[in-house]
Amino acid sequence: MSNQKFGFFFLNNETSLRMKEININASFSVYSSIDELPEEIQSLMLQAIAIRKKAYAPYSKFRVGAALLLDNEKIVLGSNQENAAYPSGLCAERVAIFQSGAIYPEAKILKMAITAASDSNETKSPIPPCGACRQSISEYEFKQNTPIEIYFMGESGEVYKSDSIKNLLPLSFDKNFL
Repeated sequence: MSNQKFGFFFLNNETSLRMKEININASFSVYSSIDELPEEIQSLMLQAIAIRKKAYAPYSKFRVGAALLLDNEKIVLGSNQENAAYPSGLCAERVAIFQSGAIYPEAKILKMAITAASDSNETKSPIPPCGACRQSISEYEFKQNTPIEIYFMGESGEVYKSDSIKNLLPLSFDKNFL
């Protein structure tokens, strides 16, 4: 039996180190265009597109719109709001989520439609929420204890649907860790 000293640890060559591997899968529904979406979601996405066009994005020239459908049947909109003192701005998804939480604190978010477009080039690929927005969506999904359907697209082209933020943020951080 051979032992080798590494720092403060001894490693026995006959001892095999074992690790466990986990596999995390994500599943999305893919619609070829906005026209394939159910009527209610088409309407929601069209509202996201309309508010995207009003985004304040003088620096990035990248406009994002978000529309939320709440369980009280209200629609809450948000567009990205930039600031010269980066990163003081706020993404469209968080503008909509935080507005929803402020105006309708007891309402649950059922569905979210997100669209993004660049002033410089056409975005045909679906653009998912950034990491900070994923964490915020996760917080509200955890708070309401029901999943939020998320539909996202670029300026045109395919629309991806996730049944929950857990597809986009599978190992989420929530209040149980505090």
